[in-house]
Amino acid sequence: MASQLEYDLKHYINGQQVAGISGRYSSVYNPAIGKVISQTPLASGDEVRSAIAAAHAAFPAWSETPPGKRAQVMFNFRSLIIEHMDEIATLVSREHGKTIDDAKGSITRGLEVVEFACGISQLLKGEYSENVAGGVDTWNMRQPLGVCAGITPFNFPAMVPMWMFPMAIACGNTFVLKPSEKNPSCSLRLAELLTEAGLPNGVFNVVNGDKEAVDTLLTDDRVQAISFVGSTPIGEYIYQTGCANNKRVQALCGAKNHMVIMEDADIDQVVDAVMGAAYGSAGERCMAISVVVSVGDSAADAMLEKLVPRVSSLKVGPYTDSEAEMGPVITPESQSRIKGYIDAGVAEGASLLIDGRDLTVKGHENGCFVGATIFDQVTPDMSIYTDEIFGPVLCVVRVETYEEAVKIINEHEYGNGTAIFTRDGDAARNFAHRIQIGMVGVNVPIPVPMAFHSFGGWKRSLFGDHHIHGPEGVRFYTRMKTVTTRWPSGMRSGAVFNFKAGGEH
Repeated sequence: MASQLEYDLKHYINGQQVAGISGRYSSVYNPAIGKVISQTPLASGDEVRSAIAAAHAAFPAWSETPPGKRAQVMFNFRSLIIEHMDEIATLVSREHGKTIDDAKGSITRGLEVVEFACGISQLLKGEYSENVAGGVDTWNMRQPLGVCAGITPFNFPAMVPMWMFPMAIACGNTFVLKPSEKNPSCSLRLAELLTEAGLPNGVFNVVNGDKEAVDTLLTDDRVQAISFVGSTPIGEYIYQTGCANNKRVQALCGAKNHMVIMEDADIDQVVDAVMGAAYGSAGERCMAISVVVSVGDSAADAMLEKLVPRVSSLKVGPYTDSEAEMGPVITPESQSRIKGYIDAGVAEGASLLIDGRDLTVKGHENGCFVGATIFDQVTPDMSIYTDEIFGPVLCVVRVETYEEAVKIINEHEYGNGTAIFTRDGDAARNFAHRIQIGMVGVNVPIPVPMAFHSFGGWKRSLFGDHHIHGPEGVRFYTRMKTVTTRWPSGMRSGAVFNFKAGGEH
């Protein structure tokens, strides 16, 4: 097998690439051709601990580095990402399958977090209160935690890691990243660029692995915080295990995002929104719109009349085809699983308007392609409605009233993102206020906040108290210390044995 691989993959520890020694590997596919192109070394516990040790050793000096100098590394890193944008996008597309434009768009959203982290000197400013009591002043500061770790999914191998490590590092922490074993090349290249940007050795490390690597990060006493993005069952395990080991944890998990269309909605706007939100990145994203909830049959009928021909003509192909609008899903296993959900939808009685199971791409017959799919007349008891399919499958649910739409969304176990399309400001405001979802769009199909706000869902879409990046990112990767001071001034009042309201404690 090794002689047939296109390139080697390693770990990145203490400023250099390190070969895996566990003897265990995971296959990396080029999903456009359905072929194994490399193997990811799966780290042993000892290999992960060596990365943690490097990060632990680097922490004292890095945490004492002035924020302005840490920001300069982020500025340099930003420039290098822009310089190498085409290269990084190709790494993403080769191992994930998404189109080059889609890959570049995701890198840009990650880059926004790097740009936010460049302002870390301002973001770490504390508060000061003078003379809170006689001659007593109080102020606070935010200090880094220590070694932090990130566990990231396959669907955004550049963006999601960059939602984590720039904030952690800018705040003065060191970091160990465990990317998805399905497409680790991008993370390894980002590590090299950080070193080139002037980041000291050991501050950022990449270890590839599976559950053994994850469990090592979760149980090692030197790791202070864990950031995770991925499925809900794994996220819940990471949250519970991490908390049991006294770690701060943020786990961003599964989703089933609904888009409500009211009868007064601009149908052309709705169709454009659904095309991108349902089928962009082949539906492999936690903010994809996978359910359209139509209030009244007329809105659904008008939408489908225009949507079906658009979806039927969607150009599906490999990332090397500049005209491709949607690429493959990541592995043959994902392809099989998604097709299984389409089978289940048919068996459960949904109306299959467009069937993507038999799609083939000329010259790429072995690729992991699934065509864009539409189900109508979907009900909340069907698995295609309840489960996160993570593929290009759209479900249309019809309800009679706005209240029904709100009810079924609020009753779903996931609460990541949602949207409403309407011209009615009252309906939009009511929806934003009442819906039990973490991110809401009004005539915006994928309401992912910009980097200077924070990203996160509700219910079983998030475990932990902190959302990711933005102000919440600063709070997650730091702890507050409050200092109360009094200096000798000749004003002495003797010993105090009780709390005095509004005065000296």
